[in-house]
Amino acid sequence: MRASLIRRACAAALVLAATLTPAGAAQPIAAAQPADAEPKSDIGARARLLGEKIVPHKLTFRNTTVGGLSGIDRDPCTGEYVAVSDDRSNLQPARFYTASIRVDGAGVHSVDFTGTHPFRQPDGSVYPPPSAGDGRAVDPEELRVDPSTCRYWWAQEGDRPQASNQPVIQPSIQFATRTGAYRGRLPLPSNYEVTLDDRGPRRNKAVEAFSFGAGGRLVTSAVEGPLLQDGPEPDLERGALIRVTQQSRDGDVLRQFAYPLERIFTTPDPSSPWPPDTGVPAILAFPDDPGRYLVLERTWVAGAGYKIRVYDTTTRGATDVQTMDSLAGQSVVPMPKKLVADFHDLGLSTVNNTEGMTWGPVLPTGERTLILVSDDNFAEDEATQIVALAVR
Repeated sequence: MRASLIRRACAAALVLAATLTPAGAAQPIAAAQPADAEPKSDIGARARLLGEKIVPHKLTFRNTTVGGLSGIDRDPCTGEYVAVSDDRSNLQPARFYTASIRVDGAGVHSVDFTGTHPFRQPDGSVYPPPSAGDGRAVDPEELRVDPSTCRYWWAQEGDRPQASNQPVIQPSIQFATRTGAYRGRLPLPSNYEVTLDDRGPRRNKAVEAFSFGAGGRLVTSAVEGPLLQDGPEPDLERGALIRVTQQSRDGDVLRQFAYPLERIFTTPDPSSPWPPDTGVPAILAFPDDPGRYLVLERTWVAGAGYKIRVYDTTTRGATDVQTMDSLAGQSVVPMPKKLVADFHDLGLSTVNNTEGMTWGPVLPTGERTLILVSDDNFAEDEATQIVALAVR
């Protein structure tokens, strides 16, 4: 999400002016220095491009502006897709969309929006914008359809204030009806809490990714970037470790692991005031293996644009770090990973701020479709892009 804020600030400035224990996991590495080399293991899904579709910029649908799509999931009850907008009620109330996406082995044929609803607070009202200053604003980033009930679970990453007179807004994963009515929330791990100290998630680096596994019995979430106590963010020399947490659907923390985030891929434009930004905006459990995931890594570098990569990873063989107060300087075995797709290698028309992904239908070849969506930040120079991959 921080990349989104950077891009929005730039725009404003222009206006004003089958998994086994990995063999390579036997030797632990320092938590503050995750290795960039891919470990040897049996993870390693492969992907090929099926097609893409660009949604018209600032498409008007039922009196709302379509954009900021930062999470997507396929609804098992209808076969349609549900996408969440990260509009913080600045344009219209925080909301989600339903859509019909027709995709097969020949590509993405159509994207048609079919419905939209705002998220509701416990009292039934819509969420206010941050400018209200009452601490009730939300920053929606992910939405998943509960495979057990077909209700919606959605994540918002809260806010770490930049000034002492601003409110702290805690991240959350909430439950909602299919029309957005509030139905409760999932208790999150204590180290996901935003504090006024040098602990917890960085600003715009909290819960932006979660996924159901084991038929809905397991909820796995990831913070977008390293916790403050876990060490610095990635730079040109080294990556960082972020926390991935497995919970029961009742909120009990079962395990927590360290996932190695890549280092920054290139030197930024020295004339830009904006630092590079990188993180994990989406995680997706394999349907037949709740300990195996696809992880989406999104990086933005001034002058170079976006780098989007999808990795295959597993918790098998990784250290359970839930009792570690800090990962800095600790010796842990992180989750191993292998590259599945680099968007620059797929032949896409453009590489955008891709933030959401979900499984689509299974193809006659036995491959699973993977549907990804980009957050256009409501900016003229970005796009809402639907990408379909075939994964095996």
